[in-house]
Amino acid sequence: MVIYFGAVVGLLALATALPTRWELAVDTLASLMVGSWCAFNFWRCRHAHCLVTGAGWLILGGFSLVEVGIGRSVVGGYEEAAFYGILAAGILFEWLWVRAYGTHALTRLSGGGSPPRPR
Repeated sequence: MVIYFGAVVGLLALATALPTRWELAVDTLASLMVGSWCAFNFWRCRHAHCLVTGAGWLILGGFSLVEVGIGRSVVGGYEEAAFYGILAAGILFEWLWVRAYGTHALTRLSGGGSPPRPR
């Protein structure tokens, strides 16, 4: 897992040294790689951050793919900043979830009803 995420960070570092279209293509690859990992991991373990990061990075990957198609960044080249912003949002969401519900997991409700009461 560490090697996988290390490869993603390496791709993001490499992207900044490439021409625009290639930079966007590498950003797309990195976002789709890690977004897929988080989406599948959310399906497996339901960690709160994976909901935010999985969806966020997959959306960013799709957005970056469109940018590759048009050949330019429409957000001023801040794709990597958006990537790390999604990571921060996921960590913050999980931190808030743990403080409120005492668990890292977003679990299904048994028998209907409402989420666990905050502590």
